[in-house]
Amino acid sequence: MRHKIPVSTLVVIHTRDLDVLLLERADRPGYWQSVTGSQDEGETLIQTAIREVSEETGLDANKHDLADWNTRNVYEIFPIWRHRYPPGVTHNTEHVFGLTVPRDANIRIAPGEHLGFVWLPHEEAAAKCFSWTNRDAILALPTRLTGDL
Repeated sequence: MRHKIPVSTLVVIHTRDLDVLLLERADRPGYWQSVTGSQDEGETLIQTAIREVSEETGLDANKHDLADWNTRNVYEIFPIWRHRYPPGVTHNTEHVFGLTVPRDANIRIAPGEHLGFVWLPHEEAAAKCFSWTNRDAILALPTRLTGDL
């Protein structure tokens, strides 16, 4: 098995009306999140974000408004997922992006990765996320859209 690089992107997919797309993890039913995934060797962060959006939702991020939020989170990797990383790696550095899409965007989830998806108002979406970094990113969405950050 090839180990993951402990650098990832989190992409909050949302509408201009602050509805947020959440995906339910296939390997952990009941765990809801935005698009997220590890950087592949040689990729830029923007390339990682675009690839992950495509793989997990079928959307082409190049056709929508993708924004680097210039936010970086360092967090402890859940023990259940540490085997995916090189021995001794316990923390990941996550880079946050936002992707504005229309509410009727054609979402096609990756069946091996996700069980389903839901659009929720941002506060409900934030409350449903298992990850504190995902929750905080979603809660920052109104400020991000007004350009105050």
